[in-house]
Amino acid sequence: MDNHPHSPRTDTATAADAGTAAGTGPLAGRLVIDLSRALAGPHAGMMLGDLGARVIKVENTGTGDDTRGWGPPFVGPEDDPQATYFLSCNRNKESIALDLKSEDGAAVLTALIREADVLIENFRPGVLDRLGFPADRLHRLNPGLVILSISGFGHDGPESHRSGYDQILQGEAGLMSLTGSGPEDPQRVGVPIADLLSGMYGAYGVLAALLEREATGRGQVVRTSLLAAVVGVHAFQGTRTTVAGEVPRAQGNHHPSIAPYGLFACRDGHVQISVGSEKLWARFVEEFGLAEQAASLDTNAERVRRRGEVVALVEEAFADYDAADLLAKLDGAGIPAGKVRTLDEVYEWEQVRSQHLLVDVEHPVLGEVRLPGPPLRFFSTEGDETTRRHHAAPPLLDEHGAGIRSWLAAATPGQAEQA
Repeated sequence: MDNHPHSPRTDTATAADAGTAAGTGPLAGRLVIDLSRALAGPHAGMMLGDLGARVIKVENTGTGDDTRGWGPPFVGPEDDPQATYFLSCNRNKESIALDLKSEDGAAVLTALIREADVLIENFRPGVLDRLGFPADRLHRLNPGLVILSISGFGHDGPESHRSGYDQILQGEAGLMSLTGSGPEDPQRVGVPIADLLSGMYGAYGVLAALLEREATGRGQVVRTSLLAAVVGVHAFQGTRTTVAGEVPRAQGNHHPSIAPYGLFACRDGHVQISVGSEKLWARFVEEFGLAEQAASLDTNAERVRRRGEVVALVEEAFADYDAADLLAKLDGAGIPAGKVRTLDEVYEWEQVRSQHLLVDVEHPVLGEVRLPGPPLRFFSTEGDETTRRHHAAPPLLDEHGAGIRSWLAAATPGQAEQA
């Protein structure tokens, strides 16, 4: 019978001491084994690494994570190109390449599992079982292990067998029907939002399971899916369907339940405004001298019903303003407003930099590179920032393999797997 000879806390403290990618933060001293590839699982693993966990990424021998080949763009030397896609979701990790179908690969993974707090996998349902690592065996090896399992359509049900790719799930889970210029123009969100959301929900579930383990001493399986993650953020569009019996459809850059709230033309471009209360509407009307034209538009419900009139009224008021002057006027009046920035403008924006949303790391092939950074910050009760500040670059394939094997040999001398 498999068993775990040490407490999870003792094991992970040893693991963190050995890890080049371990850091400070709420999860310092925890060990995460990341068996996932592409984006959903790797994003969850990166979030845990940002919180200070040591994250060991287990990759296929030879090719590694699929995203190492997803491009262009690739950067770096022609004989060793690096995919920017891979760089986006694998900071603060170590890499070891294993053939999990081989005796050696299975043995190394078994040793890692014994030491771990968390295991992440996003194989299709049943694949990890066929590799010899079903959940019951994982928990015999390590009763305290938290297993995060992410699938495309869910782990059971009539369509659980289907492979899950982001854009397919954006369509299947209804998001594309809400996105676009109109009902006949379904559009995907500009980032793989189903993958990212399932990774975020997964990390959130892991943290809850680790917290519960403090009381019970036992791990558990946390499951989510791309389907569940997208349905989970339907928000008011979901209750609009389930409660009000309406079927929402895409309607461009204007909010379906608030007006005016959206993108509006001005003399040299566009600005966005959000007039989310009657108090703001009254202030907006006064600021732009619209009392007479807006006399019959004094409730949000009426403005939503007559959205076309409201849009025309607002754009007529904006027609003589350049965007910069208009945004200054709106800000002075306390009307929430903003412009649409390109990503290069976002990363040059001083407000983004002030929030530490960019991190510089030293990559073994590329040298110093700048990556989008973690979105959470932590502060002590005295006001000192305790956020992880030193980050490791996404790893080369098997970059840490030898070191991990040496650490395992020292951590579990002479320990043989028991069936």
